[in-house]
Amino acid sequence: MAKDLFNRYIWLVDTIYRARRITFEEINARWVRTEMSGGEEIPLRTFHNHRKAIEEIFDINIGCSKGGGYYYFIENAEDMERGGVRSWLLNTFAVNNLINESHHLKRRILFEQIPSGQHFLTPLIEAMRDGVTVELTYQSFGRDEANTFEVEPYCVKVFRQRWYLVARSPYYDKVMIYSLDRIHDLEATSRAFDYPKSFAPEEFFRFSFGIIVDEEYDVESVRLKVYGTKCKYLRALPLHDTQVEVERGEGYAVFSYLLRPTYDFVQELLSHGDEVEVLSPDWLRAAMREKVQAMLAHYADGEGGAR
Repeated sequence: MAKDLFNRYIWLVDTIYRARRITFEEINARWVRTEMSGGEEIPLRTFHNHRKAIEEIFDINIGCSKGGGYYYFIENAEDMERGGVRSWLLNTFAVNNLINESHHLKRRILFEQIPSGQHFLTPLIEAMRDGVTVELTYQSFGRDEANTFEVEPYCVKVFRQRWYLVARSPYYDKVMIYSLDRIHDLEATSRAFDYPKSFAPEEFFRFSFGIIVDEEYDVESVRLKVYGTKCKYLRALPLHDTQVEVERGEGYAVFSYLLRPTYDFVQELLSHGDEVEVLSPDWLRAAMREKVQAMLAHYADGEGGAR
């Protein structure tokens, strides 16, 4: 039921956003053409309940213009166009809903699956909305058994086909990160918690490449020399928000970053092979050299396993 409501909210936002200005009657006309409707219209009271829920959950305000008739519109459409969670919601859930409605196109539209979001994302968002803790049964990759404990959900983040929960652990008295695909069970409690006004999710991840926030690594200036067509790829899709192109030459470019060079960032650099070279800091360049030499050792004896 919660998943169905979530899909209805996204459909409603997407419909109004694309129309720019639309009457309630026009919304209903489009709604009854979807399979979600079951051929039934949206009661006006239900529509206004959806408007309120959308504002509370997603901070998306559906306004109403009374001049020349009652027209509904997205008040903060500019924010959606700039990106962030609103843009993601439209580009992911709205497209997914459309695909589900267009059965004959399903085999012609391919996209990445994020299995971890299927069961736990909706109840987590509801718990965040209601300001209550959640009880997790969680098994990290480093443990043989799952443990059950309570956390205060602060925010969620998607990275590399996995959803992550950022939550404060009362037991450890610190903010920790949990992967949704390692959760065995999740249940919202009735215990309220105070979401700290000082916690800003974007600021929390500001100097992280991906999901790792490790303060043992200092925020440093990293310079990469990038070769060939890889330069164009990074110009089109930067590795990090702080990316700046500081030099451009024949067949190469130099990019600078300000971040914590954690494990996930090193793995990202390795994935680009000989098209990316670390210029600085010196310790990261040396660490990359060691990684490359270790990789070379795996292939030094010819066929795999011949040692």
